[in-house]
Amino acid sequence: MVVNTGFTIIIGLFGGLGLFLLGIQLLGDGLQRAAGERMRRILEMFTSHPLKAVLTGAAVTALLQSSSTTTVMIVGFVNSGLMTLTQAVGTIMGANIGTTITAQLVSFNIYSLAYPLIAVGALFFYFSRKKLQRYAGMGMLGFGLLLLGLSTMSSAVSPVREYEPFLQLLVAIGDRPILGILAGALFTAIIQSSSATTGLVIAFSWQGILSLPAGLALIVGANLGTCITVLLASLSSSVTAKRTAMAHVLFNLTGIILFIILRRPFTSLVMMTGGTVARQIANAHTLFNIATTVILFPFLSHFVKIVTSLVPGQDKFLEAKPKYLDERLMQTPGALLSAQKEVLRMGTFAVEMVETAVTAFLTGEIDHLDEIERKEDVVNSLETAITSYLAKANQYAMNVNEAREIVNLMHVVNDIERMGDHAVNIAELAEARQAGKHELSDAAKGDLQNMYDEVKRISRSVLEALANRDVNKALNLIDEDDKVDELERRYRINHIERLNKGLCSPEVGVLFLDTVSNLERVGDHAHNIAEAVADIAFAK
Repeated sequence: MVVNTGFTIIIGLFGGLGLFLLGIQLLGDGLQRAAGERMRRILEMFTSHPLKAVLTGAAVTALLQSSSTTTVMIVGFVNSGLMTLTQAVGTIMGANIGTTITAQLVSFNIYSLAYPLIAVGALFFYFSRKKLQRYAGMGMLGFGLLLLGLSTMSSAVSPVREYEPFLQLLVAIGDRPILGILAGALFTAIIQSSSATTGLVIAFSWQGILSLPAGLALIVGANLGTCITVLLASLSSSVTAKRTAMAHVLFNLTGIILFIILRRPFTSLVMMTGGTVARQIANAHTLFNIATTVILFPFLSHFVKIVTSLVPGQDKFLEAKPKYLDERLMQTPGALLSAQKEVLRMGTFAVEMVETAVTAFLTGEIDHLDEIERKEDVVNSLETAITSYLAKANQYAMNVNEAREIVNLMHVVNDIERMGDHAVNIAELAEARQAGKHELSDAAKGDLQNMYDEVKRISRSVLEALANRDVNKALNLIDEDDKVDELERRYRINHIERLNKGLCSPEVGVLFLDTVSNLERVGDHAHNIAEAVADIAFAK
């Protein structure tokens, strides 16, 4: 009988946890699809000042229902130069506050709303033709499943109230907070959701099984366990991104130390904030993160210095934000010169991406391919910024030649972005070659090296032509348009002959031909840029 009861409890508990995690995912996905890109732009735009960063991090996380999502985005921004370490730390502080909204919602006895939310959410999600309504339906469906999961967990653990050994364990956790903190951290690290841990704690508290001290220790530990996601996201990132992950860990560790020191007065304070243990735990979760932020915020600059010393190293920092676009020049011809400088900067990144990718494919050494991902983020960011800047400049009265140059620069920006895309394609081919241990024949290496040298020369030359507005160089490059196409045709035929003779394997043959094709496309975009440069120079 005891065995059957224990089995029923475990099935109910983990089944409810599964529903809760699915609900969290659907709720987060629905909100992200409805407003995710807006949230990314808000994070980029409103984190310039530390206090703004805290408030923005809290707001975005509350809307996305996931501090992990926010912190992973922050690592990405830092990695691509869109955000400094100071901004990132402030935003993480806010994210810790924002994530407590889930606990606040589920701590109220609103489980009766689970089925209506599931019904209405499913109706919108499966039958609405409007995207926004579908995403809203997904969010409602997720929240309903979240509540149903909590209700299931709460009902499942009800018999545990009479199981003395388990109750003694919970008493031990209440008496020894470090044990509870470790348990909460470990469980959260495994399931990668602090909200799920908090939900489970609240489910136990609704049944009167979990005391406030034990619950506090578990949710404080969950704060530390959630750092695993951002740590994993930073493993292959820049030094600054690793520092961001370390800042997240250090911030939560500091909060834990403060909790251990001030546990008794903090518990007494929390007991006055709600009539049930569930409400007290939810309020404690919010107060804990707010208090840690308030205490550490005045020492933010010192905190950043400590993190920097703990994660030594020199980053090759890539500034993703525009360096030369000056809004004050918008109504003057100087706007075009500013845009040209930024386009050249963008073009340099794209050409470097191609060089890194092809070198990796030729040598099989893929250690530096993460640079391509970082530069791709910069190139994409600059494309948006430059295009927007040129569109604004075009609204002001300009002569025909200036308007013509704006259009040409827009085309150049698009071609540069496409060059970056082909570099990413070649990088993926290099990774595939390395993963499959495919060896290139000497003849294939020679052909690819020759074509790469030609594309590299043309790409570098076209940027020089743009920088100097050199019409003669641009025209010469246009005349060489057939050269890369001819090389691509010749080397494709050569490689097919090698395949027929059994000198190369079919697997590496496909990778080689795809790389040659991508290089040919890079050459085409360089040719397009040369035509735009010639048109700009002719217009002067």
